[in-house]
Amino acid sequence: MLRIESLTYRIGARVLLNEADAAVDTGHRVGLVGRNGTGKTTLLRLIAGELETDGGRIGVPARWRVGMTRQDAPGGDRSLLETVLAADEELLRLTAEAETAHDPHAIAEIHLRLRDKDAHTAEARAARILAGLGFDHAAQQRPCSEFSGGWRMRVALAALLFTTPDLLLLDEPTNHLDLEATLWLEDWLRGYPGTLLLVSHDRGLLNRVAEEILHLEGGKLTLYRGDYDRFENTRRERLEANEKLRAKQQVERAHIQAFVDRFRYKASKAKQAQSRIRMLARMQPVAAAALDEAITFAFPEPDPLPPPLINLDRIDAGYDGRAVLKGLSLRLDPDDRIALLGANGNGKSTLMKLLAGRLPPLAGGLTRSNKLRVGYFAQHQAEELDLDATPLLALGRLRPRDVETVLRAQLGRFGFSQERAQTRIGNLSGGEKARLLFALMTAHRPHLLLLDEPSNHLDVSARQMLIEAINGFAGAVVLVSHDPHVIELTADRFWLVEGGSVLPFEGDMDDYRASIAGRNGSSMNASAGGETERANRKQQRREAAERREALAPLKKRLAAMERQVETLEAERAKLLAALADPGLYGGDGARLADQHRRLAQVEKDLALAEDGWAAAQEAWDAAQTDGA
Repeated sequence: MLRIESLTYRIGARVLLNEADAAVDTGHRVGLVGRNGTGKTTLLRLIAGELETDGGRIGVPARWRVGMTRQDAPGGDRSLLETVLAADEELLRLTAEAETAHDPHAIAEIHLRLRDKDAHTAEARAARILAGLGFDHAAQQRPCSEFSGGWRMRVALAALLFTTPDLLLLDEPTNHLDLEATLWLEDWLRGYPGTLLLVSHDRGLLNRVAEEILHLEGGKLTLYRGDYDRFENTRRERLEANEKLRAKQQVERAHIQAFVDRFRYKASKAKQAQSRIRMLARMQPVAAAALDEAITFAFPEPDPLPPPLINLDRIDAGYDGRAVLKGLSLRLDPDDRIALLGANGNGKSTLMKLLAGRLPPLAGGLTRSNKLRVGYFAQHQAEELDLDATPLLALGRLRPRDVETVLRAQLGRFGFSQERAQTRIGNLSGGEKARLLFALMTAHRPHLLLLDEPSNHLDVSARQMLIEAINGFAGAVVLVSHDPHVIELTADRFWLVEGGSVLPFEGDMDDYRASIAGRNGSSMNASAGGETERANRKQQRREAAERREALAPLKKRLAAMERQVETLEAERAKLLAALADPGLYGGDGARLADQHRRLAQVEKDLALAEDGWAAAQEAWDAAQTDGA
């Protein structure tokens, strides 16, 4: 059993863990969750012995081997298979000793230990893990140095999994994986024989792998039985009960205080008043619930366009004259919700660039709606941000004609307060940079969103807001994601990118899991609940579509009011600039008076439009709350 007792850890003056206690039973699979910055990675490093505690203790059985994900990617001339096999140092040592030992007793002990470690199956086990993480037989024979950093991080994960430590500490293990490898890992972890402590923002992974959830909040650890969904429900009920108790106590305190204030100086009631003063002193206040920061996403409403948005007729696409995808005949309509399936390297990003207009076709015919606007989110774009600029400045550079109030309104859609909108981009968190990219890519009200791994750097609650924003968007969406939960709750259709072609995949994510299991020869099962869970997801997608349809009039009204405000603000800015021109005052007095009259009318119209915008926003917020 892993025991954490009165654990305290500080970084400078900041206390990350404050006399925290927890116990994880042997063989249990536990998800470690908490808001970004609460100290989840620090806790894993403390358990692994990489950091020294400031107080308390962490008890790990002496015989346990502890393994943890590392940020160092392996390299060198060893093949991938050799690199994974070398991770088990004892196996490597015993194998070498078996070839050089001469003493019969030593040889017997070595071979007994090799049998206990299933040494004869080691190479096959290492190859299966590498295959599950996306490396075919040929790739497994190549040296690590030939692969990029992201692929070598997969090798590091494979090496860790191969060693099967008694306590496995995984910190965001799906960060460098595609959907196929994520689904394989999910299945592998469900059968893990040791004790598992998993940090992840992937709700589906936590639901399907974790048996318990360890929540880190306010420096304390709380263990909840069940998966992530059950944890959320249990915690919500606890917070609601806490708030009810707090409200009841405040009423009681106010009642007692009123008695004290009225009678403490009256001789006939002095004793009762003093008794109530002591009662107030003994009454332990119920602390206010620590609420998670609310993160919002709201993709702006596009102008309607007739179908199709894009039509591909026998298109070849690729680079330097070499086709990666061939013979594509596809069509995108305004209400499409499509997820791209297929392993990394099969051409999903190529297809996204083609749809975005960033990659010209090599052959075939491609037609677009004349007024089509596309919003494209790609992972690498975060590296292109000007770290010395602010979100407000970055958006202003993209939309130089927009006035500041319009720019701030766009940033506000993605959770940027007035203060954060003027914070240096280099000081923003990974999640904030992702939200800034959303704000930048949708500033021109796109009709089509192309989202390539949009949930990277987003925590569980932010991913849920992203799901709601996608479901609330009136345009078309094409999505690539390694998070099955995001796909399951947003996509209505699937395109499988494989073998140089793109074809419709008839089925849902459970069917796709089964197809991957068949290819890998694994025992991947549908998620718990089987047909019931599948029906629930379909019902959720159907309800999301119905909700989009019901909210469409409100969204159109809100969008119309926003456009009216933007138009009037732009006109007001032009009039103010004209009135600031000294030349206007030495010329025609009638023109000057006309400019002042027009400015007064515009300001009056603007005030009415802003009131209408606020009313429309209030109606929209109320409808969103009612539908939540």
